[in-house]
Amino acid sequence: MASAIQWPSFGADDSPVEMLAKLSRFYGSDPDFVLAGGGNTSVKVGDRLFVKGSGHALATITAEGFVEMDRPALERILQATADPDRGNREEMYKAGVMAARVHPEKGQRPSVEVVFHHLMPRKFVVHTHATQANLFTCCTSGKALVEKLGGGQVVWVPDVDPGLILAQTIRDALKEHTRKTGRDCPRAVIMQNHGLIVCGDTPDEVRQHTDWMIGILRAHVDNTPARDVFGKVTQLDPQRARSLINVIGPALRGLLASDENLKVITFSDCPTVMSLVGGADGQAVAMGGPLCPDQIVYCKALPMWFDAGGEEAPAKLVEALRQAVRAYEGAAHFPPVVILVKGLGMFAAGADYAAPESAKLVYTDAIKVMAGARRLGQLRYMPQSQRDFFEHWEVEAYRRKIAKGAARAGHASGKVAVVTGAAQGFGLEIAQDLAGEGAHVVLADVNVEGASKAAADLGVKYGAGRALGLAINVTDGASVAEAMHQVVRMYGGLDLLVSNAGVLKAGSVKTQPERDFDFVTAVNYKGYYVCVQKASPIMAVQHLAKADYWSDIIQINSKSGLEGSNRNFAYAGSKFGGIGLTQSFALELVEDGIKVNAICPGNFLDGPLWSDPNNGLFVQYLRSGKVSGAKTIEDVRRAYEAKVPMGRGCQTPDVMRAIYYLMEQKYETGQAVPVTGGQVMLA
Repeated sequence: MASAIQWPSFGADDSPVEMLAKLSRFYGSDPDFVLAGGGNTSVKVGDRLFVKGSGHALATITAEGFVEMDRPALERILQATADPDRGNREEMYKAGVMAARVHPEKGQRPSVEVVFHHLMPRKFVVHTHATQANLFTCCTSGKALVEKLGGGQVVWVPDVDPGLILAQTIRDALKEHTRKTGRDCPRAVIMQNHGLIVCGDTPDEVRQHTDWMIGILRAHVDNTPARDVFGKVTQLDPQRARSLINVIGPALRGLLASDENLKVITFSDCPTVMSLVGGADGQAVAMGGPLCPDQIVYCKALPMWFDAGGEEAPAKLVEALRQAVRAYEGAAHFPPVVILVKGLGMFAAGADYAAPESAKLVYTDAIKVMAGARRLGQLRYMPQSQRDFFEHWEVEAYRRKIAKGAARAGHASGKVAVVTGAAQGFGLEIAQDLAGEGAHVVLADVNVEGASKAAADLGVKYGAGRALGLAINVTDGASVAEAMHQVVRMYGGLDLLVSNAGVLKAGSVKTQPERDFDFVTAVNYKGYYVCVQKASPIMAVQHLAKADYWSDIIQINSKSGLEGSNRNFAYAGSKFGGIGLTQSFALELVEDGIKVNAICPGNFLDGPLWSDPNNGLFVQYLRSGKVSGAKTIEDVRRAYEAKVPMGRGCQTPDVMRAIYYLMEQKYETGQAVPVTGGQVMLA
């Protein structure tokens, strides 16, 4: 089989559209055939055609994602005389397609290629942008090779304007194929600089033709001698590469921002990318032009190429990037989406993780196509006329809009937040709330399994890439530095650090072991300092790139940071120290556009810190005799609830309101905000 994905089972009770949905998900889930929102499929049922609707991904489409079309109306479009004016022609074509919908009241928009789906002479039609096929479609010798390898069973279609002209060109090519061979349907249609069309009366027929086509193409490539298609490859020293990533990612977040939110920037230095950016001919190949429409839709026509040279200083690197971005925008009239850095790797930009991740995948696939086409012969870029058409075509503008996804509203919309101690309890609930309010969230914890599981759950709920679980030991500078580096690679930087990781060991100063004191101090006090030390340079670069941008560091402190705590001196001392760090950090980091504040919650009585049956504070306080006369855990709990004028412990929504206040407040830094239900009142 050409695909490594498990072939679906088709039941006797499946409707044609349900069968189409399964077939679509099969090919749509395979990155060798479909990336991002590319490709389209259809099935014919009498005088009706069901075709993929715009805005639906083949990988996840259901029967409801297909648009029911009237085939006689589509045939009338196909028979129309093409207006020589591109703009008029495409407006008329789009109007005709929309008028051919059987249920316009549903507001669906069919695939723009619906007309050629109608004319393909079999029931099921699958159009993909298969990588293996595009090695040939984007090669100057591709047509000759495909016709030779296909043995008269493949139709080659030259690059023409999409929509009506493409449909009519395919119609004429099919007629010519029938005239030459006596067969009404080829095993495959190959579209220059575009992709592959296969049809069949059953899903099995589609699979057989696809496997055959991909198989003979792959065999030819495998039998073609390999070579350094982009020239000799050189890479930067790993330590310098790491330093550059930690500056370039945050800088691009700010330089490419179009509003108050910074961009999400994701990075790749996979071998495929490195073969191009490290290749002696890499820049010339990359800047030669786009290869296929998907590149234009998801990556723009051209990437931005940047050479960091020998520059090390962050300020100078930011300025060099600023000039490079300005030059690119001056030539292209829009900001770059893909940024290739010589010898380093590829950055991709977008409003949220989905957009740059799609761009990264599409451009990485384009590099594979570049490499394969050069191995087979010479690259054939899209002609300028086609490139211009796709850059300005309304249908592609609509696809770009769909690809960006709906903007998320919320207090943290567009932000990247790192929460330490987020595998459980207070930290987990903070991370969950931030994600619900639109943030990309990094859950960092020494319990990496718990953090990763929680992040995966958030990804299922809010979308792939919206959360990341990372291992972190806040007392170890190397561990924290590595975590922050991974944040930069995934998202480009961070807007909010919630320093939440904390521990508590209750006991009398007369008897508490020294190791317990050291443990509490290391996590609560030193850990806060280490996290700020490793995160603040990243935030500072973002401010260098965008002078009016402010980021936030918020320590989750405690009411014990505002007043002493009997038989809890180690914890209270570390939290008092945290207030001192907060005020000192605020004074220093204000010049980097970083606000530093602390939140001092009351007792989080329902969380594991208090309620854990083995080591929770209720148990510890009962054992230590901290609550006079307490005989049970419930006695301890009631004693602590009685101390709060509002009669209950602090809860996550109470703290989240304070977090969002501090993020939104532009004129507040160095503060310790009590959230105690009145238990601690500041003078």
